Amino acid sequence: MKRAGVDTSVSGGDHAKPVPPIRSRGRKYAVLLIELAAFFAVFMGVSAYQSRNLLDTDKQAAPALVATTLQSSVYNLSANKGQPVLIYFFAPWCPYCAASADNIVRLRRLRDEEKLNILIVALDWDDQKQIEAYAKKHQLNVPVLLADSTVAHDWKVFGFPTYYVLDSEHRVVRRDFGYSTQFGLWWRTWLVE
Repeated sequence: MKRAGVDTSVSGGDHAKPVPPIRSRGRKYAVLLIELAAFFAVFMGVSAYQSRNLLDTDKQAAPALVATTLQSSVYNLSANKGQPVLIYFFAPWCPYCAASADNIVRLRRLRDEEKLNILIVALDWDDQKQIEAYAKKHQLNVPVLLADSTVAHDWKVFGFPTYYVLDSEHRVVRRDFGYSTQFGLWWRTWLVE
C-alpha cells in the first residue's frame, strides 16, 4: 500500500522505511553548524564580558606577587622569570574553584615544570588551616600561596576562580574568569613562551 509517496507494504516482515533525501541531511548539518557557531559566539561574548575588568592582555608587565607559601617560605614572582606562568586565584569556599582544582592538578601532570610554572593563590580565606585542608582534599601538586586583599586589588581579582597566563617575561597574555576544563587550561597555556 502506498500512502503519501511512501511504500508501506510489508515484505518478509520488514517495514520499508523512507530514506531521507540527501538535500535534507545537508540542511540538517548546515543548521547544526550554524547552531554550534551561534553557541560559540555567545560563549565567547559572555567570556569577554566576564573578563572585561581583569588586567589587560596588552603585554604590560604583570603586577608584583609576593606571598607566603603553605610551607611558610616567601614566594616572589619577579625572582622566578624565564618561564611562562599560570596563576590561579581561588577562594576555599568557592564551588567553581573546587570543581576546577582537579583540572589544575591534571594540567601539572601534562605540562613539564620547566615549560610552565603553575601557582595557586588563595584569597578570601579565614586561616591557614582552611587552605591546608583545601590543598589536601584536592591533592594540589603546585605551590599554594597565601595572599590578601592587596594582591586581589593589584591583580583585579573580583570573582573566583580567576586565571592569568604570563609569558616568560611575566607579561599578561591571557586571562579568564570562572570554571575552566582541563582542556581549557591546557589551551590557554599552549604556545606561550
